[in-house]
Amino acid sequence: MKRSNILRSTCFAVLCAMGLGAVAAEQPAALDLESLQPTREQMIASLQTVELLRLQHYNKLKLDDALSSQIFDNYIKALDPQRSLFTQADIEVFEQYRHSFDELLPSGNLSVGFAIYKRQMDRLDQRLSYAQKLLDDGLDTLDFSSDQSILIDREEAAWAADEQALIALWRRQIKDEVLRMKLAGRDMDTITEMLTKRYKGQQLRLSQTQSEDIFQGYINAFTQVYDPHTQYMSPEVAENFDINMSLSLQGIGAVLQSDDEYTKITRLVPAGPAAKSQQLAPADRIIGVAQGNGEMIDVVGWRLSEVVKLIRGPKGSDVRLEVIPASNPPTDLSTRTVALVREEIKLADQAAKSTVLEFGDGQDAQRIGVIQVPNFYIDFKAYRRGDEDYTSTTRDVRRLLSELQEQEVDGIVLDLRNNGGGSLQEATELTGLFIDRGPTVLVRDTRGDVQVLDDPESGVAYTGPMAVLVNRLSASASEIFAGAMQDYGRALVIGEPTFGKGTVQSIQPLNHGELKLTLAKFYRVSGQSTQHRGVVPDIHYPSLLQTTDIGESSLPGALPWDTIPPARYNADGHLAPFIKQLADRHELRAAIDPEFSYTLARLDLNRTIEERKYLPLNETKRREQQEAFDKSLLLLENKRREARGEKPLTELESDDPLNEISPAMAGVDEDKLEDDPFLAETGKILIDLLELQHQLARAG
Repeated sequence: MKRSNILRSTCFAVLCAMGLGAVAAEQPAALDLESLQPTREQMIASLQTVELLRLQHYNKLKLDDALSSQIFDNYIKALDPQRSLFTQADIEVFEQYRHSFDELLPSGNLSVGFAIYKRQMDRLDQRLSYAQKLLDDGLDTLDFSSDQSILIDREEAAWAADEQALIALWRRQIKDEVLRMKLAGRDMDTITEMLTKRYKGQQLRLSQTQSEDIFQGYINAFTQVYDPHTQYMSPEVAENFDINMSLSLQGIGAVLQSDDEYTKITRLVPAGPAAKSQQLAPADRIIGVAQGNGEMIDVVGWRLSEVVKLIRGPKGSDVRLEVIPASNPPTDLSTRTVALVREEIKLADQAAKSTVLEFGDGQDAQRIGVIQVPNFYIDFKAYRRGDEDYTSTTRDVRRLLSELQEQEVDGIVLDLRNNGGGSLQEATELTGLFIDRGPTVLVRDTRGDVQVLDDPESGVAYTGPMAVLVNRLSASASEIFAGAMQDYGRALVIGEPTFGKGTVQSIQPLNHGELKLTLAKFYRVSGQSTQHRGVVPDIHYPSLLQTTDIGESSLPGALPWDTIPPARYNADGHLAPFIKQLADRHELRAAIDPEFSYTLARLDLNRTIEERKYLPLNETKRREQQEAFDKSLLLLENKRREARGEKPLTELESDDPLNEISPAMAGVDEDKLEDDPFLAETGKILIDLLELQHQLARAG
C-alpha cells in the first residue's frame, strides 16, 4: 500500500487531541513535547541505516508493507509492552500508519515515529501524576479486601477500551505494586516514601527526554525486525559501548539489559566483583544503586544507560545494589542488598584453571581432571607484537592438559558453563588441541559464501576420555567449540542446551552514532547452525534458568536455526553407542541424588507459580499464596537436608539453595568445585564411559 500524503506536521496535533480529561487536570506541569523534534543529523542517520541494512545485513529483507507492519508492532510493543498506557482509540489512530514506514524511512521522514513516542510520553506522564495523587490521598484509600484480581502478563491483553478503563487499570497496577511491597515486609509509610521517590524520579527523567532518545527508540524498532543484535547506537552509547555492555572495566563485571521497567543481569563476567560475591545470579533484577554508604537510589523505570552510569565508577570504590533475586516467585518483591568493590578485571583473573576430583578410595580411586574455561581470551597486543609468550586460552589449556596428564587423570572435563564466548580464533585453536587437523567452524556471509575455518596443525594434545560441560549461558565461541567436539565425536557434551548465539556482528559508523548489524552466521562442521537452538547436549541436566527469559530463543526476531551442506571432516563415532547407557545410568543416580531431586522439584514448584495468569488483589488471599509457596519450599529444602544428614530448618534462610547447588551460577569458585553436584555427576559419567569402553574391549 502506497500513500503520498502521509501525516507530516499534523500528526502530533492529532494524537495530542486525544486528551485524558479527568487525569490531565491533575498533572503538575505539561511536558514540553513540542520542542522534541528530529534533527537533520538524525534524518541522515536514518537514511544511512536503511541503506546499510539493505546492502549488508545477513537477513535479506525487503522494506515493504509486510515489513512496515512488523516495524509498527515492534514500536508499539517497545513503547507499551504491558499495554497499560495506550487506549484502543490511540491504537486506532496509530493503525493508519501501519503500512507507511516503508515510505517514511527511505525518505528520512521521522515525524510519525516521533509523534507516537510523544503520545506514549504524554500517557506515562498522566499515569505518574495519577499515581502521585493516589499517594497524596493516602494509601489507606486502597481496598485490599476486595475480590479484584490483576492479569500478570498483559503482553497480549486487549487495549483499555477508553480513558476510564485505563484509569481503572492504573489503579489496579498501583494496588498490586503496593501489595507486593507489603508482602516483602515493608510498612505503609515506607511504601509511600519509596513510591513517591520512584514516581517523582520517573517523572523528572521523563521531562529530561531528548530528541536522541526518541530517535534511538524509533530507529531500533526498525533495525530489530532484521534481528535482535542489529541496533542503532547514539553517539553517547557508541562512545561507551564496551562499558555499557559489560561493565567489565572498573565496574562490577555484569552484563545488563533492560527488562520492562527493570534492569536485569544477563551474565556475570568471570572473576569480576559480581561473580566473586556469589550473591548475584543471571536474571536478578536491580532496583536500587547506592554509592558506598550513601542513600539507595531507586532505579525502577530508569534507562539502562542511566543505571550503568550509577554502577560504573573508579577502581576501588564501593557500590551497593538492591536486587530482586531471580529465584523469587513472581509475586515476591523481597530484596537483598549486595555490597561490591569496583575493580578492573584483568586477563590473568579470567585465565583457565584446573583441579582434580577424586572418586572412590584407595587403589580403586579414579581421578577426573577439570579445566574451567571462563571465556575465550587472547592478549591481542602481545600477539600482534610477535611476543612468543603471549597469553591465550589455547596456550593455557595446553599447559593444564599436560599437567593433568602428569597427574595420571582418568578423564578430563572442560567446564564451559557461563562462558559467554570471546575470540573466534581461540575457539578454533582450542578445537585443534583435540582433533588431528580438520575444519572447526563454517561462517556464511550475507552473499551466501561459506568460509571454512580449520585447524591446520597436526597432532593432538590429549586423546583420553573427555566431556564438555555447558549451560544456558555458554554462548558464541563456547558453542562453536562444544559443537565441534560433538560433531567429531571427540567428547560428550553434557548439561543444558546452550544460549544459541550463532551470528556475527560488525560496527558501522554513521554520520551520527553507529550501527551494529549482523553480517554472518556460524555453522558447525556438520552444517547445523548454532543459532537459536544452540548446542543440544548428549546428556541433559535440569536448567536452573528459565529459557523463556534468557537465551537467543527468548529474543524477538531472532534468526532461525537452519543447516547448510556439511564440511568434509572425519567423525569418530566411538561415543555414540554408549550415550543411551550413560544417560540411563545418570538418570538412576539423579533420581536418588538429593541435589538433583531438589533442583527438579524446585523447578516444578516455580513453574506452577509462573503458570498463574491472574493474581488476587486481596491481601489475605495473596498472603495465603505466598505462605503456601514458602511452606512448599521449606519442605523441599528439609527433604534435601535430611538426605544429606543435616539438621532441618524451621524457617527459610535468606540464601537461595539453588546458588549453593550450582556454584558455577554465581561465578568461578575453585573452593566449592567438589561440592558442585553437576560437576561431580559429569565426572561420574566419564567414569561410566571408561567402564563401558573397558567392557566392550574385553568382550571384543
